[in-house]
Amino acid sequence: MFDLIKYKNLFIGISLVLLILAFISIFTFGFKEGIDFSGGTLWQVSFIEKEVSVSELENYLKTNFGIENILVTAGSEQGVMMIRTNELSENQHQEYIAKLQQDFGQVEELRFESIGPVIGAEFRSKAIWAFILVLFGISFYIAFAFRKVSYPVSSWKYGIATLISLFHDAVIPIGLYAWWGSTRGLEIDTNFIVAILIIMGFSVHDTIVVFDRIRENLIVHRGKKLGEIINISINQTFVRSINTTFTLVIVLVALFLFGAPALSYFVLLILIGIIVGTYSSIFMASPLLTYLQNK
Repeated sequence: MFDLIKYKNLFIGISLVLLILAFISIFTFGFKEGIDFSGGTLWQVSFIEKEVSVSELENYLKTNFGIENILVTAGSEQGVMMIRTNELSENQHQEYIAKLQQDFGQVEELRFESIGPVIGAEFRSKAIWAFILVLFGISFYIAFAFRKVSYPVSSWKYGIATLISLFHDAVIPIGLYAWWGSTRGLEIDTNFIVAILIIMGFSVHDTIVVFDRIRENLIVHRGKKLGEIINISINQTFVRSINTTFTLVIVLVALFLFGAPALSYFVLLILIGIIVGTYSSIFMASPLLTYLQNK
């Protein structure tokens, strides 16, 4: 039987290092806000007949349409351009696309989103509140669900361990995404928020499975030390947790390799978060109970 508690300082130390690196990334690189948060227009077009460079398209839009605040980036596919600028009306949208087709031949419009700054600020606020409410809501629920477990660990300590674990599982992918934003120009948007909430949901599911087995073994193995009971519980649920994660990893890898390029980083973020969440459920959340018991 694997003695997890014997190496708990090592596993929690690894988590602390990852958290520190994530915070360094967040405070060093920050985030590039997508139009979902900052407001503006995101316009993705594909030039079919003529090759157009980023600088050429940028100068064309500034000269012909008088757009000053504009950012043009090349997409992952040939001829695809991503245009980000101030909020455009529908009349401007139709006028600009007609002009592009007139001057550059066939132009296929792949995406057009326009959001006002007020709506963007409101969405940012709601996203932050959703993250906070999920963190504390799940933790309070765990504390309530384990309310009949009072010895040797009080139910509220299960809630605290879950809160720390969820925070760990969310912050590490967020830190990674901040680095991607700096090196690869990724912006945080609705997909980013959805990915983080998915990661937290999967992580807490795995944590509950382990905690529930600990709760059962506290009765079955009454008289044993908490560390021994945690070791027994981890070894009983380890294969199940790994198998569950592995089946999801297979699906996510397939989506990453063969899915739409626009969703590749969304899928990759979930994939990394799921792996981190499985690690924390097994190697961090349960050992935290021993620290909380000592306190």
